[in-house]
Amino acid sequence: MSRMSNTVLGFLNILTLISSIVLLGSALWMGRSKTTCEHFLQKPLLILGLAILVLSIAGLVGACCDVAWVLWVYLFFMVFIIVALMGLTLFGFIVTSHGGGVGVDGRIYKEFKLESYHPWLKTRVIDTNYWVTIKTCLLGSVTCTKLALWTPLDYLQKDLSPLQSGCCKPPTSCVYNTDTPIQQDPDCYKWNNAPTVLCYDCDSCRAGVLETVRRDWHKLSLVNVIVVVFLIAVYCIGCCAFKNARRPQHYGFPYGRYGMSKSRPGWEQSWSRWWHGRDRY
Repeated sequence: MSRMSNTVLGFLNILTLISSIVLLGSALWMGRSKTTCEHFLQKPLLILGLAILVLSIAGLVGACCDVAWVLWVYLFFMVFIIVALMGLTLFGFIVTSHGGGVGVDGRIYKEFKLESYHPWLKTRVIDTNYWVTIKTCLLGSVTCTKLALWTPLDYLQKDLSPLQSGCCKPPTSCVYNTDTPIQQDPDCYKWNNAPTVLCYDCDSCRAGVLETVRRDWHKLSLVNVIVVVFLIAVYCIGCCAFKNARRPQHYGFPYGRYGMSKSRPGWEQSWSRWWHGRDRY
């Protein structure tokens, strides 16, 4: 019964080991995906997946082999993982609290404004060099290909993704073919029917990218809450396993009047016994 915590810890670390492999696979898939063209979450997922993978192996070795110093290292770094995840989760909720689409009259889809997003996210897509990379990815994707066959009626009846709403069409408020100059959204003048231009340089396209990131990050933050609670539970069980690993190991067969087992003292007891008995000689 005293070693039950070691068994449970080993089983939980097998689960975290499998989860870390899935996390690494998801991060690598995200790097090759052309659906969002924003790989901001790839590096944090890779770092988190590698850290959990290494910790899971250490916890598995410490629990199964009953190695106290491995469990100590495991628990020490587990604290940093938990604190880092809590900080990342809190930051994620703060950043993703901004943004969201604006409804358009007579349309199912929404449109997105760059100024409504958190400044920390906004500075990323404003950078010209960074945006060129995203724009190249969008041109190589099929984000706007489906809309090329749409009729005006489709725009009234069908929904659009944030990328399609921001990058594949001009803002709905734009008015063209008018002889009277009117003041319009600056994105209206950036729009072009050429497939390689469209509205890829519009602020609405940048906002569409950020909205996609915001939704993904918000989902990830919700998952992080569950992961943090799970890791705290694993940490508590790991502390019990560490205490068990430091106890004196029992061996041999029962002896004595009450069938007590013979025990081998740990290093703390051996050192204390030597220290207090050295004056006898």
